[in-house]
Formats: sequence, C-alpha cells, structure tokens
Amino acid sequence: MPASSSFDAERALALVRATLDIEARALDALKDRQGEDLVAALRAILACRGRVVVMGMGKSGHVGRKVAATLASTGTPSFFVHPGEASHGDLGMVTAGDVVLAISNSGESDEIAAIVPAIRRLGVTLIAMTGHVESSLGRHADIVISSAVDQEACPLNLAPTASTTAQMALGDALAVALLDARGFREEDFARSHPGGSLGRKLLMHVVDLMRSGDAVPRVDAGTVMAEMLQEMTRKGLGFTAVCDASGRVAGIFTDGDLRRLIETGADLRAMRARDVMSASPKLVRDDALAVEAAELMERHRVTGLLVVDRAGQLVGAINSNDLMRAKVI
Repeated sequence: MPASSSFDAERALALVRATLDIEARALDALKDRQGEDLVAALRAILACRGRVVVMGMGKSGHVGRKVAATLASTGTPSFFVHPGEASHGDLGMVTAGDVVLAISNSGESDEIAAIVPAIRRLGVTLIAMTGHVESSLGRHADIVISSAVDQEACPLNLAPTASTTAQMALGDALAVALLDARGFREEDFARSHPGGSLGRKLLMHVVDLMRSGDAVPRVDAGTVMAEMLQEMTRKGLGFTAVCDASGRVAGIFTDGDLRRLIETGADLRAMRARDVMSASPKLVRDDALAVEAAELMERHRVTGLLVVDRAGQLVGAINSNDLMRAKVI
C-alpha cells in the first residue's frame, strides 16, 4: 500500500508513545496473572529428561524461535519445531522424555491443533502459552501459562504487538527462573558462547596464549649483563626471567630496569643478573584464566608476566600483545 503523500510527524510520535505505553501496561498486568501454573511449568521443565520443544505459528513462531534459543543458551536444552512441518514428519523430533511448549495467542491455531492428538499419544507434557486459557489448546494442555493482554498496540487491534511482547517476556522469565534453579553460572554461559567475548574471557587460560619452550627469555643468576641483554633482544618481550639452579624464578630484569641503571651511570659490564634483577616479580599460574593475567598486568601496571606451573617452575611468559591478539583485552 503506497505511503500517504503527507507525513504527520506529531501523529507518528504520538502513536510510538502510545504503543510503548500499551505494551508496558500489558507487561505490568502480566505479572499478576502468573502463579501456580507458571510454577508447574518450571517444575515440569526442570524434571524433563529430554529437551524443551517449542512450537508456534506466525508471529508466535518467531517468538518461539527466540524463546528456544534463549532456553538453550541458559542451560535448558531446547529447539524449535514448526507446527506445519511437524505434521509432515518433523514430529519425529519429539521424544517421550521431552516437554512441548506450544505458543499461540488465540489458542486456536489449526496447525498446532492438528498435532495435539499426536503429542498427547507420545505422553509428553504439553505446556500452552496462550492469551485464551479456555481455548482448544488451553483445554488440551497439561499446564497453561496465561499470556493474555487487554489490547494490542496496533490501532486496529489486529496485528500481534502487545501479545507477542508478552510472549517474549514470559519466555525470558521462564529462562531466568530456570537458570537460577539450575545454578547456572557465568562459566556455563561462556561454554555455550565460545565465540563471544565472554567465552574468550572465561574459557581461555594462560597456557593457551603464553610463550613457551625456547621462546621464553631466561638466564641464570650468574649471567653477565651482555649475555642477558642478548637474551632479551632474541626473545623480544622486553624482559627476561632470572632462574635458580632448580628452574624456579628468582627474579626478573626488564627494559625499564636497564634504563634506570643507565641513568645512574653504573658500570654495566661488571654486573650480573643477580645484581640487577627485581627479586619479587609478578607471576601468574599457567592454569589461571587469561583474564586474570590481564587484571594482574593492569593492577601492577606491567606489560608482561612470567608464567609458572603448580610446582613454581618457570614454564612460560605472556605479555599484553598476546592478550590483545586473543581479544581478551
């Protein structure tokens, strides 16, 4: 349909505000409709040995895909099945240990109604999320969650607007209550989002990023200054570890230490590593999270750390560039 030749900005803004007001009121009213039925739905999902299979047609289907994705990413295995496709074979994706969450504002969707008998024969728990609890879907469901709204935001009261907002919010509420009941943590979220920034921060360890083997600058306490500087130049990290005979870290010598020595006018040729090292270097364990190394660098205003294993042996080195390349910082 072609747009009107004259655009009334004030009217449009008034409609935008009215839409937001209507949807906000719908969500506020939704709280009072939730009680034992929603608790029963949570109990059924927590007891589920399989997965939560979400279904919905039209706009409710779009909401259903998002609800399934949110559940799956917060500790509740879930996927979406299109009701129309379910009638043509995809119902085989539903097994006896699953829970079906059917979303329909009217509760009279033909595609969902057509497969309800088959769902009942499977013996799975059927949860209905509907705006009409006395609808066909509501009557045949084991548990009914009310998503009723007083009016749609659409001026014609036809296009799904407030009703789909209510469905989406209820889906989020279910996911939040479930993740809390399961004791779902940041680490669990990161495992299902390994490609995101949180995944990198919570799953990546120092051992995954550190320089190791011959790439680690190290000298013993008796190394003369010239050899120590050559080691630092070869490894290119701006520092070197100073180790004792057992391989434990005794100290560290950095570019900054060298500059400060030069400023004093000291005779560097006569000095050995033990004479110039800092005896209390900042260390990080190889099994620490990479983000912990980043926090340690920031707290102590250093750009690199020596890495030790559980026994305190030097096993690696890591600097801020390594963390930036991995997008930890």
